[in-house]
Amino acid sequence: MTRKLFGTDGVRGTANTYPMTAEMALKLGAAAGRYFRRDGMNRHRVVIGKDTRLSGYMLENALTAGLTSTGMNVLLLGPVPTPAVGYLTRSMRADLGIMISASHNPHHDNGIKFFGPDGFKLSDEAEMEIEALVAGEIDPAQPANIGRAKRIDDGRGRYVEYAKTTFPRQQRLTGLKVVIDCANGAAYKAAPEVLWELGAEVIPVGTAPNGYNINEGCGSTSTKTAAETVVAHGADVGICLDGDADRVMILDETGTVADGDQLMALMARRWADLGQLRDDTLVATVMSNLGLERYLQSNGLRLERTKVGDRYVVEAMRKGGWNLGGEQSGHIVMTDYATTGDGLIAGLQFLAEMARSGKPASTLVKSFEPVPQLLKNVRYAAGQDPLNAAAVLKRIAEAEGQLTGKGRLLIRKSGTEPLVRVMAECEDDALLHEVVDGIVAEVEAAL
Repeated sequence: MTRKLFGTDGVRGTANTYPMTAEMALKLGAAAGRYFRRDGMNRHRVVIGKDTRLSGYMLENALTAGLTSTGMNVLLLGPVPTPAVGYLTRSMRADLGIMISASHNPHHDNGIKFFGPDGFKLSDEAEMEIEALVAGEIDPAQPANIGRAKRIDDGRGRYVEYAKTTFPRQQRLTGLKVVIDCANGAAYKAAPEVLWELGAEVIPVGTAPNGYNINEGCGSTSTKTAAETVVAHGADVGICLDGDADRVMILDETGTVADGDQLMALMARRWADLGQLRDDTLVATVMSNLGLERYLQSNGLRLERTKVGDRYVVEAMRKGGWNLGGEQSGHIVMTDYATTGDGLIAGLQFLAEMARSGKPASTLVKSFEPVPQLLKNVRYAAGQDPLNAAAVLKRIAEAEGQLTGKGRLLIRKSGTEPLVRVMAECEDDALLHEVVDGIVAEVEAAL
């Protein structure tokens, strides 16, 4: 069976447009309920969190209706980070966790992410089975077995307390001035609370959500406002989360941005020195910079690459028994602490190193010199498949030949948006632009 609903991170699309309609959310809820409900007793529960998008109300209600119709008891967390849903699914002994969020996408998009009872995102196989149930007839529960819904008021507080336990007990953030950009998203209350309770002087950005401004000119994908705030307030560091707080970007005291690769390099080296990095291995995707790989090798460490998507990073980590991985985009996965990317806890790891070493952020965010990397996106319409065009395939083959021994090339479709991503790395700047621009031109011509 070919997956049609699920992408690399759940089901995602424009709100009130297929597949992000109330009708589809109801069907998905009923299908997931039927998939996870193992018997006819009313002992099964699901936790549902969401970010701050206006459409979250609609999808939350529709999912609740579908889930209760199959006998699942629903626990509504309200706005909480995605990693909080993974944590609370396990902590509350739920059979299923659901996060309503389109992550870093603009407000008019939304998505539905599923977590199993272990707190990890579902496998491709499980998603395919749920998708098959959506396409068929779903048996409802008997009237006496319809589920109940209950709002959980302290879900955020439980996550806040847990997040603080990942910070070294003997350390505090006293004396550190921290800008925290919450992208007007799911962590707009939790992240500032954690930092303040650990002793930091907190300067909040992006903490006034209105249903429309999530990720708008703020957060990990738009760091300019946070960078200006860092400089204006003389802050020591900035932490930029995305809309559901599973990504992070670090800003040093000058407002310069460090991506997930630099943060992973710092953490891998530190954890290896402490004997905490399992098998001296870091897991990252094919998008991570070649400079990261070279840095790890020079320190006797190994990089294991996966396809793009933090769920694939996690799958590789679980299979190999490794405990640190992530993406250049800022998903940092630490399975000692969380079941998915957690921007806040990753930020705390960086702050802990600042507090321990006494070094400024500008020193810690520069572990390696990245190989020049160029990424361009080409948007396409539904039903189009430009990567199968003969002229595009020919140009890609020519580009691979040009880069042999000099760099690398990656062409892929986004799993969350209708985009073709063209990325190359090469220390020859002219060749880098020639290769990427040539492929982009052929893709645009094919469209």
